[in-house]
Amino acid sequence: MQNARSMWSERLADVLTVYVLTDRGLSGGLSEQDVVRHAIDGGATAIQLRWKDAPMREAVSIARELKSICAERDVLFVINDRIDLAMAIEADAVHLGEDDLPIPEARKLIGDSMILGYSPADLDEVEWAFEAGADYLGVGPVYGTSSKDDAGEAVGIERMREVRRLTDRPFVGIGGIHAGNAAPVIEAGADGVAVISSVVAQADIESAARSLRLVVDDALSRTRS
Repeated sequence: MQNARSMWSERLADVLTVYVLTDRGLSGGLSEQDVVRHAIDGGATAIQLRWKDAPMREAVSIARELKSICAERDVLFVINDRIDLAMAIEADAVHLGEDDLPIPEARKLIGDSMILGYSPADLDEVEWAFEAGADYLGVGPVYGTSSKDDAGEAVGIERMREVRRLTDRPFVGIGGIHAGNAAPVIEAGADGVAVISSVVAQADIESAARSLRLVVDDALSRTRS
């Protein structure tokens, strides 16, 4: 049976196009399930469950439902930080940051069973991350953002160019991105954009995701032509 890593790896750059992270505090009372359905209906290609403090029993239940929703629509399903949760529900992917379990140890635990994403602290970690076992990177914050308390200072569009010069592997820009400023992120070399508030905090999640997808697809078509 084909595992998630082998199933997604060959088209990973394409499925990272519009990468939506959930946030219960920003979604206006909507359930994670409704947020994800609306985002996918609007064109999201990857979904990340971002819920660090959820009780494990509830997190497992919801994560399983989200995984099913994503599988029905051929959308990558990612768990943020919690490798135990990712393993418990056999997620497509897990995404880690510099303060989480190091990539080599994470890869030992999950083997080749799932995609592993990583948020590098700086440019020095880019090549190391891939050598250590990461499959894609989340780079940012590109612009200023209030959606993540630990996001740090904006790194700007130039960081996208610098990362692209260092690797031809997949990466997404994250942080303060919306339909009005997403194109430069793609034009600078990112394969996609990862967003939180510009989709999940909007009154019409589907419309917000669709607007973002149109911008990103247009930018990709121009940069890849």
